[in-house]
Amino acid sequence: MKTDRDKNIYIIGAGVSGLIAAQNIEQKGYSPTILEATSNTGGRVRTEIIDGWILDVGFQVLLDAYPMSKKYLNYVDLNLQKLAPGAHLYTENDSFKIGDPLRDISFLFPTLFSDVGSLKDKLKVFQLNLHLKRTQIETLFDKEETSTLAYLQRLGFSDKIIKQFFKPFFSGIFLEPDLRTSSRMFEFIYKMFSEGFATLPKTGIGAIANQLVDKLKVTEIQLNSEVRKLTSEHITMASGEKYPYDACIVATDPSSFLDGYSVVHSWKKCDTLYFTVPRTNDKLPLIHLSAFSGSLINNIFYPTSVQDSPDPNHELVSVTVLKQHSLSSQALASQVKVELGKYFSIKEAKFIKHYILPKALPDLGPVSYKPTLNMINFKDKILLCGDHTANGSLNAAMLSGELASKRVLDHLIRQDGHIN
Repeated sequence: MKTDRDKNIYIIGAGVSGLIAAQNIEQKGYSPTILEATSNTGGRVRTEIIDGWILDVGFQVLLDAYPMSKKYLNYVDLNLQKLAPGAHLYTENDSFKIGDPLRDISFLFPTLFSDVGSLKDKLKVFQLNLHLKRTQIETLFDKEETSTLAYLQRLGFSDKIIKQFFKPFFSGIFLEPDLRTSSRMFEFIYKMFSEGFATLPKTGIGAIANQLVDKLKVTEIQLNSEVRKLTSEHITMASGEKYPYDACIVATDPSSFLDGYSVVHSWKKCDTLYFTVPRTNDKLPLIHLSAFSGSLINNIFYPTSVQDSPDPNHELVSVTVLKQHSLSSQALASQVKVELGKYFSIKEAKFIKHYILPKALPDLGPVSYKPTLNMINFKDKILLCGDHTANGSLNAAMLSGELASKRVLDHLIRQDGHIN
């Protein structure tokens, strides 16, 4: 009879969902194997180092109020660096800083006297903060859904503040410019911002995945191991090898290899470009938002405002582009350099790297806080997880991985007819 550690448990995908699933399975005495098609762990949560510069593969932050990240991550070891609770807005006529004065008093007067909406708008922002802080997360996801834009309009926010603040700020989070993302997702993310901080690990966002990998003790991770087909009997690799299994968790989009899976997932795309620029003065760690209608740039950030720089005379700038375009990397970098000078007064930008992210976030209609059992259970011993099963967030990726691992453990218990 097989012992627990003899069970053939496979996890397809070494992103955050797969790593969380492996951790939970390990804790019950099993030794899973992760099959990862690429040469890296972390999936979309990855960092590269180029000439000493820390480049996240797609600019992203960790919201430290996420319940699941508080459960699974050691924030102290990640050396999380807090971004300022605000943003620097650039409009056709002016630029100004706004933020949450309850967490940083220096934002009080700039926010009150900024031209980014009326006093009525600013009062509504304060009221929304209080309302969402008092509302349980599960309650947010039980509400009727509409688009974020329709939600903001229904609350009575002016067109001006929607155009100059909500659109550029949340477009950069949702990776779509029209605020068509579910109002449930808006309320959840807004609540997380109001209850905590946007943060970055000192060594880059990839430190999150690295920490999760380091927690695994008996899991085998096979990189460059592409799955060609998954049936109820075997996992067929691109190499031609076939693996029988007792349970399998698919922690990635299964549409290209899972036999009988008919769902076609849509994905949001974006471009992230990195430049070095001459250091000027100490930068407040703020996201800089473009409200220019003709600009390709959605937002810029100075990662070296919270991370180390290999060159004391230069700093790093990340640029996020959401708009669709047909430009080559070189042409896009040239256009972005023009816009950096024109809109943000950033001169002498030197291009480092362009990341094309065709699957930056799942493009979902209705969203939920956690995946339903129907979303997780494909077949008795095939389970699905990933943020595409619930909502596009790191929190959902972690939660879905946890739930899928619990279903696998339930399956193995039923298979063996006993409880460990």
